[in-house]
Formats: sequence, C-alpha cells, structure tokens
Amino acid sequence: ILTNKAIEANDGKPLPLYQKALCGLTAGAIGASVGSPADLALIRMQADATLPLAQRRHYTNAFHALSRIVADEGVLSLWKGAGPTVVRAMALNMGMLASYDQSVEFCRDSLGFGEASTVVGASTVSGFFAAACSLPFDYVKTQIQKMQPDAQGKYPYTGSVDCVVKTFKAGGPFKFYTGFPVYCVRIAPHVMMTWIFLNQIQKFEKTIGL
Repeated sequence: ILTNKAIEANDGKPLPLYQKALCGLTAGAIGASVGSPADLALIRMQADATLPLAQRRHYTNAFHALSRIVADEGVLSLWKGAGPTVVRAMALNMGMLASYDQSVEFCRDSLGFGEASTVVGASTVSGFFAAACSLPFDYVKTQIQKMQPDAQGKYPYTGSVDCVVKTFKAGGPFKFYTGFPVYCVRIAPHVMMTWIFLNQIQKFEKTIGL
C-alpha cells in the first residue's frame, strides 16, 4: 500500500531507492509493533528449555506464555524488547523491499529476464539482503528478550545500546553476525516465498478486475 501510494505521488514513475527504503522502514515498524508480544512469547518459550530447572517458566503454549507474562510482569511487559524488535523489522523490511524492487528493475530492464525469472532472481537477492540487514538487530533483540536477572536481581544489559556496546567489546562487529548462514537459511526462503506468492496474488487480482 505504501509503495503504491508513493508511486501515485510520483506520477507513476519508478521510485528512487531511498523512497523504497522509507516504505520498507515504515511497514516494518507498523508490523513489528503489532507482533511484538507474540515474538516475545516465542523467544521466551525457545529460551526456557535452556535455563536451569529452577529458573524455567514452564510455558505450555503461546497463550499460556502471554498470560503468564501479563500476570507476572504486567501488560506493558508484552512489549519488552519492542524497541529492538521494531528496529530489526525496519532493517529487515528495508533490505527486503528496497533490494527486491531494485532487483526487479535490473533483471527486467537490464538483463531482459522474463517474468518468472525476474521474480525468482529478485526474491533471492531480496532474501539475502533482508538477512544481512536484520541479523545484527535480531541478535540484540534476542539477547534483550531472553536475559535473566542474576542472584542480585541485576540484568546483564541495561538496554539495547548497552547490549551493543558490550557485544562489540566482547567480539567485535562480526559477533553480531554469529550464525549468519543458519539465519540466512531461515529468513531467505521466507522472503522468497513472500514475493512469489504476492506476485501470484497480484496476477489473480488483475484477472478478476481488482
């Protein structure tokens, strides 16, 4: 919707890269704000099995996790780590949307690819850039969401910036790309399938006059 509105405002001309990036950033922020509680529940449930038995929360399912978080920590705790979550989604969407649109134009106009080859090629590039742009933010987000207080009740990080600084000091910039191949395998197919299905949905809409 944002991209279509921007193209209309641009008299139907292709958008410059910075406008594509802005559309991606905005869409990512909106989506992540809505989905942050579910993301928190996912991180908590994944981390629970790795904790010492005395520290485990023993969530049985996502709804139990959400209700326990509200009961134990308050409603606003559902958005714990929302800042890093939103920033991570903004980075992912910026990399995903901007690189896809740019790759479509390159594959179609410069390389002369057909429609199917253009969609597959552009979605592959988009998947890689979405992973590359978002992993550092995903790393910080995950560290914040799964942290536990020590015996004195002190958390290992006071916030996202503190996590970034301590991580950088401990392992340098490449520490933020720990597990990149696995992360790319996780993110890239999701991004690729999103674009392929979106392309098919848009074609179907045209056939029924939408």
